Amino acid sequence: MSMFIRLEVAPEIRSQADLGRKLVEVCPVDIFAFNPEQGLRVVEENEDECVLCNLCVEAAPPGAVRVVKLYEG
Repeated sequence: MSMFIRLEVAPEIRSQADLGRKLVEVCPVDIFAFNPEQGLRVVEENEDECVLCNLCVEAAPPGAVRVVKLYEG
């Protein structure tokens, strides 16, 4: 379980292969993994490595990926 960041991915996009591969590609810290049989998943042990670059948010449809800060400031 992450301490600083949680990524939320809308359930309806988890099975979209093109988008799943794109999110894996754009993330510089390997937070996403995609498997055609299982769909897109967040690699929870990597969530706290997030550098808040917003590339995943920009690559996804509006509101499909959210970066939630679990800290103040």
